[in-house]
Amino acid sequence: MKERLTIRKRGQVTLPKSILDRFNLDEGDTLELSVNENGDIVVIPMVQVPASQRWFWTEEWQKGEREADENIRTGNVKSFNNLDDAFNWLDSDESEKWAKEEN
Repeated sequence: MKERLTIRKRGQVTLPKSILDRFNLDEGDTLELSVNENGDIVVIPMVQVPASQRWFWTEEWQKGEREADENIRTGNVKSFNNLDDAFNWLDSDESEKWAKEEN
């Protein structure tokens, strides 16, 4: 999808309705503008995250999220019907053996 924009007074541009609709953008939303290594201007819609939730977006936490997603994708997970079964498994020799196989 390509659209043409015209720069107006004070550097303002108007985004076409097709772009606003496609990215669900509205007045007051934030966009990030950057220039890549090829000199292309890249515009990325941004969302604001409450400061109390900033930890979730740290590289360390996101690495763990990617690892968990991969484990789920490959079936490298354990499921339990209730907490007692989960705690009993964690206390068992089987859980230690399973943990060693993963490392």
